[in-house]
Amino acid sequence: MTKTAVYSGVESFEDDTELTEVTIAQGVTSIANDTFRGCSSLKTITIPDSVTTIGERAFYGCSSLMAIAIPDGVAEIGREAFNGCSSLETITIPDSVTVIGQCAFYECSSLKAITIPDGVTTIGGGAFWKCSSLEAITIPDGVTTIGDGTFRDCSSLMAITIPDGVTWIGDCAFFGCSSLMAITIPVGVTAIGCFRDCSSLTTFTIPNGVTMIDDHTFDGCSSLTDITIPDTVTTIGIGAFWGCSSFTAITIPDGVTTIGSHAFFNCWSLTAISIPDSVTSIGDKAFISCIALTELMLSPTVSIGEDCFLDCTALIAAAADEDMLTVSFLLYKRWNQRSVAP
Repeated sequence: MTKTAVYSGVESFEDDTELTEVTIAQGVTSIANDTFRGCSSLKTITIPDSVTTIGERAFYGCSSLMAIAIPDGVAEIGREAFNGCSSLETITIPDSVTVIGQCAFYECSSLKAITIPDGVTTIGGGAFWKCSSLEAITIPDGVTTIGDGTFRDCSSLMAITIPDGVTWIGDCAFFGCSSLMAITIPVGVTAIGCFRDCSSLTTFTIPNGVTMIDDHTFDGCSSLTDITIPDTVTTIGIGAFWGCSSFTAITIPDGVTTIGSHAFFNCWSLTAISIPDSVTSIGDKAFISCIALTELMLSPTVSIGEDCFLDCTALIAAAADEDMLTVSFLLYKRWNQRSVAP
């Protein structure tokens, strides 16, 4: 059954589950908040050039909508405007748009590609969260910030280009992008957000200027074999490399003072690590179950947390020079329940 309607700018069709087709009248300038929210049978909508604003949650839950063309003149796509449009495969965003609101395309699980126009300067947090079919996206040069969770759980995303103007990547921005194999972070970025569970990511270079690898940033990046940490980093957070089971070695730069608890938990292939004298504290269980670790160099003055090297069964050296032999002995004694002769 087909049910059609004309929107003149004042009506609300919220939760009209029988509505299948809508024409927005010429002259309407704004689609109000929640206007078509929950119209789960809506398949076709025609938006005239007079529209300049798409309000918050305007098409929230329009799960049958497969395509939409946003006309020139629209400047902002409101918060959660297309949240839950799970059948949406294509959308045209005009050059006039400057703002994509928070969670604007949340769980548009059929969306495979989208072009963000050059005029966009702001992409809200969670804007493309759970767009699980999205394979590629290009972020325009005018964007300076990628918000929290922007591409979280975009499990098909294989490639993304981040422009040089971006200086900040929010928490969980790429969490769960399990098909992402490589990404280039431009110089100038001071916060790298989170790449947790990016299980196909193989290489990563942290740009100069980043001072902290946040908690769980690379947790679950099980294919990561090569990572470059710049001298500007001072802190490696809790669980930062938890489950990075493919890399065999890592260089921690001078300047790092703190390695958080569980930082290298279950890094099964890690065979050697050199910890600089600048490190004063290593957290609890930082290297637990690094079963291939055979060489560890660290200062005798460093504070070592509880069970720091538990189950590091292959550990055979922990000394940079003769002054550190006591540390080596204690590591065996405490965490491997055996000792070795110096």
